[in-house]
Amino acid sequence: MKGTAMKFSNYLTQGFYDELFDDYGTPRPGAELLIKKIESLPENDLLHKQKSAETALLQLGNTFAVYGSEEGTEKILPFDIIPRIIEDRDWQILERGLRQRIYALNLFINDIYHDKKILKDKVVPEDLVMSSTTYRKQCEGLKPPKGIWCHITGTDLIRDKDGKFYVLEDNMRCPSGVSYVLENRQVLKRTFPHVFADSGVRPVDEYPNKLLATLENLAPETVSSPKIGVLTPGMYNSAYFEHSFLAQQMGVELVEGQDLVVSDGFVYMRTTRGLQRIDVIYRRLDDDFIDPKAFRPDSMLGIPGIMDVYRSGKIAMANAPGTGIADDKAVYAYVPRMIKYYMDEDTILPNVPTFICREERDRAHVLANLDKLVVKAANESGGYGMMIGPHASPEEREKFALLIQKDPRNYIAQPTISLSRAPTIVGDHFEGRHVDLRPYILYGEDIYVMPGGLTRVALKKGSLVVNSSQGGGTKDTWVINSESDANIYNNSDTDRDMDKDNISDKTEANENKANENKANETKASNQQDHSPKLYFLPDQEKHHYSLNPTIKAR
Repeated sequence: MKGTAMKFSNYLTQGFYDELFDDYGTPRPGAELLIKKIESLPENDLLHKQKSAETALLQLGNTFAVYGSEEGTEKILPFDIIPRIIEDRDWQILERGLRQRIYALNLFINDIYHDKKILKDKVVPEDLVMSSTTYRKQCEGLKPPKGIWCHITGTDLIRDKDGKFYVLEDNMRCPSGVSYVLENRQVLKRTFPHVFADSGVRPVDEYPNKLLATLENLAPETVSSPKIGVLTPGMYNSAYFEHSFLAQQMGVELVEGQDLVVSDGFVYMRTTRGLQRIDVIYRRLDDDFIDPKAFRPDSMLGIPGIMDVYRSGKIAMANAPGTGIADDKAVYAYVPRMIKYYMDEDTILPNVPTFICREERDRAHVLANLDKLVVKAANESGGYGMMIGPHASPEEREKFALLIQKDPRNYIAQPTISLSRAPTIVGDHFEGRHVDLRPYILYGEDIYVMPGGLTRVALKKGSLVVNSSQGGGTKDTWVINSESDANIYNNSDTDRDMDKDNISDKTEANENKANENKANETKASNQQDHSPKLYFLPDQEKHHYSLNPTIKAR
């Protein structure tokens, strides 16, 4: 059968905000080169590139596990080679908004485990926090190194049909997916090398180095060369590939609970040469399983006594125990109030409007409009415990009505958002598929936001569920720089040694220079007041958030 060259001439946005095309079918700024390149490819060439990318990811071992799947445990996360593109001006807004949000959430977590001022001032309901299944009474009075609780965050964002970004949820316990960002980028740079170089795509390769620096920043000041380990539940965990990948990229140990022991007030790793002290742990383990002496006594995954060592300051953990309270979807609804309370600022990135089912008025509205709303359990993830009203059967809606009435504290509801779409390869043509975005944020000496993040795509036609556990896939995310910075970023990314174990000093210098130039340009842009008024409040200025988590006097 003769193949055909794939064109966008018949591609329809169908009233949704499209990430590559406007309503008239014109490529958005930054997407022109990519569209031109794709349409110039010979017949079948794009499909060959797609298959080559999938093969490369398979060879890299880029997998995830789905529990209970009849098709086997390990799966390759589906990857579509048509990237999602974000303009530089949009990214500057997202970066500022995420820095603001993470800073406020860190203050909130520190507050509720100490003075509880925000609860006493009734800005956030006290019973809402204290009744959360992710609130850890064992963490009251904890003092994490340098006052930072949330070192690694993955914040889920969506874009509505008006083109505006909203925060969908916060992930501060064990956010996953960053390994797919890094591997997807390496594959796509080989797929569209010239387009990538000419488009001025901001690099993401520095993330492992940034993560390592964030972890080193937690070590006791008396330790000059800290020993770091990535704590994994083991090879049967759904994100085990990522745990091993990040440990390898940072050049640190990958350990399980059984590899570690508490002795003489320190944490040690068992080795063939005896015990070796560990100073910092990047844990990919939920609070409940960290320490059977402090949390679940039946945990076989943690390290008995590690919480006592943590309290003494002789071991650091990222993220700090107790951060899961910020993942509670009912607590999420109050983040704008937290920002106003702690920082006296208006929110840059708004929440999706949220109905709290524990509140009688909201609950009545939700129960009367289940066919129009998305209902979520407050502490579920991965697309579980969720009902999308317009797509649900009458039986499903009735089931959730009973669940809400039985345990209203555990449910929230939101309007069904028309998630933005992006062109995706379906067979031998393009179709729009709904997408979200998970940027990754590191809180160390400063707050760093990886440029781009993981674009998750709902591969099933019409579906709004992007989670990998529910059949979703991924795309590479290109943050396109302004023309003045393009050459600098191109050099830093295309000159990078493709051996990911050996990043050259020259490339690091180029990226540092690029980041410095980028910061200067952003500062100049803010001073000239060229910010899009759709997103920025008139009195909003760029802030450098201090690392001192001191709550403002009330």
